[in-house]
Amino acid sequence: MIENTVIKTLNSIWPMLTIFLVILVSVRIAYLFINKEKFVFYKEFLALLFIIYGLMLFELVTNRDLGGSGINLIPLKEILRYDFKSELFKYNVIGNLVMFLPFGYFVSHYIKAKKVSHIFVLTAIASLTIELVQLQIGRAFDIDDVLLNIVGGICGFLLYIGLNAIKKHLPAIFQKDILYNIICGLIIIAIAYFTFKYKGLGWLF
Repeated sequence: MIENTVIKTLNSIWPMLTIFLVILVSVRIAYLFINKEKFVFYKEFLALLFIIYGLMLFELVTNRDLGGSGINLIPLKEILRYDFKSELFKYNVIGNLVMFLPFGYFVSHYIKAKKVSHIFVLTAIASLTIELVQLQIGRAFDIDDVLLNIVGGICGFLLYIGLNAIKKHLPAIFQKDILYNIICGLIIIAIAYFTFKYKGLGWLF
């Protein structure tokens, strides 16, 4: 169910995403060229991933076909309502947690977060804003969604801290930009492959 939702979201936003990214990338390249600033591929790639994530998040949380209506202010009420093995548990509980894991990671990377409280506050602000907007467009306000989003954001923060700690203990050769540029290049190739394969253009590879 989660995979189908992601695919449906991508199908819905790809025109906007394509136009937005082409314009943004071209302007960014022009900025770096004109101002003679250093181009670090993996950092630019991470910035683009955050933008793509933000657009997908917007589509998910404002799509009226993907949620119910009403208000729940009782913590854990909705979480405990689902069978742990059910698709609804995966979609509503695991899905809400996973949905904000990238938020926690990208924001931690951007602000160089050192304390979990930084991400706690920023995730809470983002999640509460989403829930309040959903309430105004005919979807539900659920305090459990806020709690799950915060947990997801904290998991993203822990991932950021963990990867940074690992990086600091790696040999110097594994801390160079070139390595991360290659990794990001391979990720792009993999994304392109699966995208073309999904669209029926696998023969291009």
